Amino acid sequence: MALADITTDGELSAKVIRLPKAQRREQLLDAARAVFVEQGYHAAGMDEIAERAGVSKPLLYQHFPSKLDLYLAILDDGIAELLVTSDLALTNITDNKMRVNATVRSYFEFVDDPNDAYRLVFESDLTNEPEVRERMAHLDHEVIRRIAAVIKEDTGLSEGQAELLAAGMHGMSQVAATSWLRNPSISRDEAAELLSSLSWKGISGFPLSHPPENESKEK
Repeated sequence: MALADITTDGELSAKVIRLPKAQRREQLLDAARAVFVEQGYHAAGMDEIAERAGVSKPLLYQHFPSKLDLYLAILDDGIAELLVTSDLALTNITDNKMRVNATVRSYFEFVDDPNDAYRLVFESDLTNEPEVRERMAHLDHEVIRRIAAVIKEDTGLSEGQAELLAAGMHGMSQVAATSWLRNPSISRDEAAELLSSLSWKGISGFPLSHPPENESKEK
């Protein structure tokens, strides 16, 4: 069924297909993400986003009252995506070396998304906005907390020590992944393997808090 959107001057715009609210929201987010990535937040306009989505601006404002609301919704989606992949790497794998590999790999997969959503998370041009800063701080805190919990459990290090190591791993993975994306002279798999090898050689140097039984006897 088609629905005619009414513009601000009372004229009918081009007809658009009526979509369920959730589906329409995703359509608008996809269009806005593309515009924000191409132009940055400040240069992007709601007119252009509406045009990219094939809807009227009043319809866009029905879903997102402001450009900032739209940007924050996209940022929330990107952060949620990275946290989900981080959780999968840390909770679904029990072998510690494979955990490190999967965690590092999740960063490379995130930045290699063809939608370039990572730019809105790692390279936002809106970091002076309090709501954006708050979300970025939340992302850092949650990723570091997840990694630190595993390090603390496996090594017996203090919470503060584990958090510092986790922050180092988080920062190293983020910077290396974005650096690789700008200059992908090697494959993504090789890049992730190199960095995970570096991370593992560092973390594996700390003694296990509960070494295997046969290892304890040998000592």
